[in-house]
Amino acid sequence: MLLKTIGKSLYFKILLLCICFNASCANTETTKKPNILFILVDDLGNHDLGYTGSRFYETPHIDRLASEGMVFTNAYAASPICSPSRAAIMTGKYPARLNLTDYIPGNRHYGPHPDQKLASHPFKLFLDPKETTIAEAFKSNGYATFFAGKWHLGEKEIDYPENHGFEVNVGGNHTGHPAGGYFSPYKNPQLPDEPDGEYLTDRLTDETIAFISQKGEKPFFAFLSYYTVHLPLQGKPGKVKKYQEKRRQTQFEGEGFDQENQSFIKNHPDNPKYAAMVESLDENIGRLMEALSHTGQDQNTLVIFTSDNGGMATSNIMDQIPTSNAPLRTGKGYLYEGGIRVPLVFRWPEIIAAGSESEVSVTGTDLYPTILDMAGLMPMPEQHQDGVSLKPLLSGQSIANRPLFWYYPHYSGGLGGRPSAAIRDGDYKLIYFFESKQSELFNLERDTSEDGELTDKFPGKRTQLNKKLQNWMGEMAVQLPYANPSYQPKK
Repeated sequence: MLLKTIGKSLYFKILLLCICFNASCANTETTKKPNILFILVDDLGNHDLGYTGSRFYETPHIDRLASEGMVFTNAYAASPICSPSRAAIMTGKYPARLNLTDYIPGNRHYGPHPDQKLASHPFKLFLDPKETTIAEAFKSNGYATFFAGKWHLGEKEIDYPENHGFEVNVGGNHTGHPAGGYFSPYKNPQLPDEPDGEYLTDRLTDETIAFISQKGEKPFFAFLSYYTVHLPLQGKPGKVKKYQEKRRQTQFEGEGFDQENQSFIKNHPDNPKYAAMVESLDENIGRLMEALSHTGQDQNTLVIFTSDNGGMATSNIMDQIPTSNAPLRTGKGYLYEGGIRVPLVFRWPEIIAAGSESEVSVTGTDLYPTILDMAGLMPMPEQHQDGVSLKPLLSGQSIANRPLFWYYPHYSGGLGGRPSAAIRDGDYKLIYFFESKQSELFNLERDTSEDGELTDKFPGKRTQLNKKLQNWMGEMAVQLPYANPSYQPKK
């Protein structure tokens, strides 16, 4: 009837317009840039979550997040210490290439300690402005950029987030931990105080939710960098009491002592204050996911969740050890698995298969190219030259295996770690210690706890990995640790 009424020619013109209009709408939907919500936790251990095996800490919201996306079971921080790891995420480059290899400012202002055999060369105390950060990449592609929380990538205001591509900075400055603690007043010039007693983890989440709820014309790149679960150990009193009772009902072994490194080692997670901090973190992850859903943005938001290094499991002061990474060896400040293996989750409904998992070894430098790739933006290979895109893995495909490297030429203070470098290549991992000029070799497929040293059994593998590691350090043009002129051997 319609064809007879308007005529065949006009009918097909209308039909063509409808087809073009619908195709245009469909194309707009499929090419719509996704939002990015990057969640970085400070010092969260690989086994501090329910989905990674914790029975003491309670993390139902993070566990749900993991179940809704892909988890990486062999994910690594680029450094066992915060500032270098964060710089690697921001730049896609190894800390060795950046010459930013220790926390800022490190121990360099105090000079080498008399009981330390080696000394390290100066390193950069800021993220070089010549680097194009991931935030700058997204900003140049039309994204609204937001930062909240711990920055710790420069001592001067010129080095703060707003000068590295973030249009909004809430709480990010030179500090590596909350100057005033986790309860307001915070003593943070970048974070105005609210009424006394407000909890910092809640506040940073509030600020992030306010930003992502604005629903501006631009897609957003939001980087929420929690100060938690770094020291000081301060949880909400009600939660602390809950875990004190839980600890009373559970039998745990005591701490061990590492004679060589003169540090205590926590064997089991049982600290009520730390557990309370983890639970508050988890509740706020739930709030974030609820906000995305409430604003209708969850289906078009890529969420990344990870930690900047392994959990703090050692200290020369027994009462200051927050957690345990067991069965992984040691923790923050070491190149053993406990110091560098971290949780990593990617969630994007209908794009990343729920409940998926990857065993491929990945590291912090991979996050920059991956997020660009997932957002459909052009890669920047000259910038993120030490990372590879994980998009094929997130799409159910595969990527070629390649070795991962670490360079940490420092002593990790009261934690006990010593100057070292490491390589993981396939199932094997080698750690080279600069003091002794000796290597340790492990098969991580069979020995994730790194108890069985294999250099005598596989000298060929040790030689092979040592050569790759030495070649890599040459490529990075690192300045190796040198003999400490003020060293005084113990008698």
